Amino acid sequence: MKTIIKLLIIAGAATATYAKAPASATAENLINAQRVSNINVANISPSDSIWRNAKSAAVVLYPQATIKLNDAKANAANKDNKAIVAQVSAVYNNSAVAFKISWSDPTQSVQSGNVSDVYPDGFAMQVPVSFSDPKKLPYIGMGSEGRPVLVHLTKATSVHYEPNGNGDVEHQVSPHNTHAFGDDLKNYHDKVNKLGKQAYTRSFVSEGFRSMTELKDGSDKFGMKMTYDAANKRWTGVVAKQLKDSAADLSKYGALPVSFAIWDGTKYNRGGVKSLSTWLAVKLQGKAGGDALVKELTAKPIGDAKAGQAQVEAMCASCHTLSPAKQAASPFMAPSLKNIGGYSTNAYLAESIKDPNAVVVAGYNRNAHKGFAWYNVDAKTGKRTSTMPPMMSDDKSINDAVAYLKTLKVEVAK
Repeated sequence: MKTIIKLLIIAGAATATYAKAPASATAENLINAQRVSNINVANISPSDSIWRNAKSAAVVLYPQATIKLNDAKANAANKDNKAIVAQVSAVYNNSAVAFKISWSDPTQSVQSGNVSDVYPDGFAMQVPVSFSDPKKLPYIGMGSEGRPVLVHLTKATSVHYEPNGNGDVEHQVSPHNTHAFGDDLKNYHDKVNKLGKQAYTRSFVSEGFRSMTELKDGSDKFGMKMTYDAANKRWTGVVAKQLKDSAADLSKYGALPVSFAIWDGTKYNRGGVKSLSTWLAVKLQGKAGGDALVKELTAKPIGDAKAGQAQVEAMCASCHTLSPAKQAASPFMAPSLKNIGGYSTNAYLAESIKDPNAVVVAGYNRNAHKGFAWYNVDAKTGKRTSTMPPMMSDDKSINDAVAYLKTLKVEVAK
């Protein structure tokens, strides 16, 4: 399927050892959010008492593998990536929802302000701005045209000073470029720490690759933090968001779709080089509604995967890479589908097969096959249309193809 141009155009990790993820690890993509009395969005912390009775669910995040990168080091470092299992808890009240995510990472990668070749560990949570049809959720990872998402991102960074608009340039220089020694140097460091920022925390709105825009007007009310447990070699991150603010109104829903992403700085992860979950159903316990969303996101494929494999290999393998062992096409001919079963929903895959123009994500790898553009752009309207034609129209064929595509994912790391 010359598809899924739509599919995950943000670049990602390459090949990995193949096997099905254990069914127990997926937890059916359902997270139950417990009701609590209070959530401090501005100062959310992993040690908050609100997490005391929250039950965690296992969530699997798969390495993105849509596009081969223009970074030999990153390609080599991510060549044999496996899926990551994270533990996620959720709580909510009438005004906010909060998530706690914990995952294993043998190395702590922290970015400082004086180097350019070190990448930090980090995580993000994504939620649609609005959603009424659970079969038409945004493109996973970056949103899609007409289906915007909010992305909340934090990275592990050292204390750094940023201009604060007060005309203070004294504390923007390296301590080595000052004339401070002894107590004067200590006072200088104390001042930098007081003025500086210890966390990189940002909020973005996005409707497709290359459209991500930072929200700087305070319209998105949220808080994030991440801490590293060196003894157990695990990160724990928390994110809290008001259910209703100027950026989105999520207060009317009884269940929410969310997705998580994790970056590993040791493997040169940044941007689209990361591990990503599918859309997960977060049921707000005790609140009515959301049943259709939960049902959609926890449903198993209903087709015949074996029959679907024959169809997909016959119709799609000339353009798409299906697995490391079945790479007949150039890696730049079309988006790779090597991990598509890990982070795409049943409905998204079905829509991509039946109507490739439903979601066309802008931008693709500069090495894309010169003789085969992934989409065309109307010079007058700017509208993008996929060069992939509709591949199947009958429900049985589509269901079979989806069942097979959902098997394309790496094994879970032990």
